[in-house]
Amino acid sequence: MNFNPAAELQKIMNLSPFDGVNPVISDSATFAFSEADVMTDTFEGKTEGCFLYSRHWNPTNVHLAKALAAMEGAEAAWLTSSGMAAITSAILQLCKYGDHIISANTTYGGSYAFFANYLPAKFNIEVSFVDITDLEAVKKEIRPNTRILFTESMTNPLLQISDIPALSEIARANDLKLVVDNTFTPLIISPLKLGADVVVYSMTKFINGKNDCVAGAICGKEDFINSLIDVSSGTAMLLGPVLDPPRSAAILKNLHTLHIRMMKHSENAGFLASRFKEAGVKINYPGLPDHPGHKLLGELMNHGFGYGGMLAIDMVTTDNASKLMVAMQDRGVGYLAVSLGYFRTLFSNSGTSTSSEVPVEEQKRMGLSEGLVRFSVGLDMDIEHSWKNIEACLKDLNENQ
Repeated sequence: MNFNPAAELQKIMNLSPFDGVNPVISDSATFAFSEADVMTDTFEGKTEGCFLYSRHWNPTNVHLAKALAAMEGAEAAWLTSSGMAAITSAILQLCKYGDHIISANTTYGGSYAFFANYLPAKFNIEVSFVDITDLEAVKKEIRPNTRILFTESMTNPLLQISDIPALSEIARANDLKLVVDNTFTPLIISPLKLGADVVVYSMTKFINGKNDCVAGAICGKEDFINSLIDVSSGTAMLLGPVLDPPRSAAILKNLHTLHIRMMKHSENAGFLASRFKEAGVKINYPGLPDHPGHKLLGELMNHGFGYGGMLAIDMVTTDNASKLMVAMQDRGVGYLAVSLGYFRTLFSNSGTSTSSEVPVEEQKRMGLSEGLVRFSVGLDMDIEHSWKNIEACLKDLNENQ
């Protein structure tokens, strides 16, 4: 792709005379109007640049939303208090009682639980889970009441690559909305440029990069974002999952180092993936030529940011996975913790943590090994030293079996 998301982000950061280099943080929950009719017009969505109430919009969140929209090539964006708030708000805005959704079967456990448990019970919305790399299987699941095709650019935790242009063609041919979670691959993949209708993020992860807050985002057409925050019918406005302005301001500052961080995450992950492969460990990393999605990712990606900071290894059993993770934490490799995108390496056993909402039988069907260890590779300056510690942990584990 020719789109450069980091350059688009930079373009919007022009300052007016006497501006601070960081936007001022607004800590107002409500805003005053000079005239009563301006307040009325704002409630009716007829004004621009006016702020009503921080659950709707506030000046600080506008800055971050504009930056994210520029990065994604979107007309507009809106911020939420978590990644799940972004997913649930977007889905509920697009669906109604009795509709049907098609979702990738390998997806974040919280998303899976929302689709498999919450939507059917509360809204009579059925969800079909499919292998998102099998386009014919996707087509076969389409029904007259299907409204959404949901996937992740790089699926969690099996790291499959979604063919977004092909899925977009299927969606358009059947009047569906393609919603893509791009949490694993910010900057690397630009789903809207590839044909997605809506992009969602957990900004908690790579975008913020510090694991010091929880936040989400929704990017898409201006009409859709406006529908989300309509004071009478908008899901986000009425359910109220707004992001706190001080957090928004902090994320905006971190956003401008994202390109550097993603390059380093990718560099380090690629290094470890190669070493795991040489050591004979079963490794899953899209940057390796033998990964099933390697060629596709190469066609979809914005070049220069690498293949991402996520990798997975298969230790076969939960016991082996647990012993290895504890040993790695003891040796200072990183932390046995959920989440991702942190400057330290994080690792977890997906089947018993972030994918634990997925029934064991379904985990087996999708090929999720009970011994899978998912790594979010950090920004280690000396990645060779990190590998030596991992290698020592692997050696100790093998010797003690």
